Amino acid sequence: MQIHSKLPHVGTTIFTVMGGLAKEYSAINLSQGFPDFECDAKLKELANKYVNAGFNQYAPMQGVLPLREGISELMQNCYGATYHPETEITVTAGATQGIFTSISAFVNKGDEVIIFEPAYDCYIPAIETMGGVVKPIVLTYPNFTINWQTVKNTITEKTKLIIINTPHNPSGTTLSESDLLELQSIVSGTNIIVISDEVYEHMVFDGKQHQSAALYKALAQQSIIVSSFGKTIHATGWKIGYVAAPKELMVEFRKIHQFLVFCVNHPFQMALADYLKEESTYKGLHLFYETKRNYFKSLIASSRFVLEPCEGTYFQLVNYKYISDENDSDFAIRLIKEKGLASIPLSGFYSVPKQQQLLRFCFAKKEETLEKAAEIICKL
Repeated sequence: MQIHSKLPHVGTTIFTVMGGLAKEYSAINLSQGFPDFECDAKLKELANKYVNAGFNQYAPMQGVLPLREGISELMQNCYGATYHPETEITVTAGATQGIFTSISAFVNKGDEVIIFEPAYDCYIPAIETMGGVVKPIVLTYPNFTINWQTVKNTITEKTKLIIINTPHNPSGTTLSESDLLELQSIVSGTNIIVISDEVYEHMVFDGKQHQSAALYKALAQQSIIVSSFGKTIHATGWKIGYVAAPKELMVEFRKIHQFLVFCVNHPFQMALADYLKEESTYKGLHLFYETKRNYFKSLIASSRFVLEPCEGTYFQLVNYKYISDENDSDFAIRLIKEKGLASIPLSGFYSVPKQQQLLRFCFAKKEETLEKAAEIICKL
């Protein structure tokens, strides 16, 4: 057979490679973004409750109504934004599916999509699968800021989407109010749709407010907001996310969603609906992870790594310029094989690998895991 690949240049993701090496060498895994501690026992009890209660057949395509109502209330509580649970919210099989479906619904062959690099690795393959053209803009190091004049210069009559991500994976930086206002001004009066990847929305530190697209009325009318419960409830394996968008955009989103997954895990949706009734499950999350960030930083403060600012997410970037001249992939692999510590090299988040001598560590780990990792880090 002759197979004409839609993604001829795509191989195994850096996350899978590093995760596999971590397992092979029994390394402490600070590479992939998942906790090594259990989710709330109450959440597991609720899941068992609904499994035993018989909620084991297909859920509604849009998601169970109690969960969509809970998401609507969350959006109102956090951002003062109104999204109708019947027509403007859809439950997805994680944020990645929400992003892929959003891109699939609106990108046609030749359409241009602006992304900002370093970028989470699911954006480009989805765009290219749909025949779209990726227009990457590199964030300005060291603060990973957006040059909005560059954005204006990159927009053409073919620009269909702009994808933003705040808090930002992998840098741990956040967009500001002025950033969102600038974006709102740029897309106003155009047919450009914004996909706002807000998976880490409840993990913004140091007293800052998460700048959701939902906070800006005009921008919200042109935006698809994608988020995920996996990070919020410490259960990434549940793969439940959601998309919020104006009705006109949601109609098109659901056309694709219904044939991609149709629906999402029924009993776990019901469990989440109950769990979200207690606002502290998400409103206190920033303090939980800010404490972990501070603890990890204190543990490795005496190391030769230079710690980059971490304003959100559960990732800490470190610069190893005083330790090695190796490229980041080689250094990260050597750390696994020789030192038993797994990280993610930042070059994996660029379409054209960029060498900045930066590694990403995940601090969503138990204290004992962070302590063991820090012991290795401080000896480098």
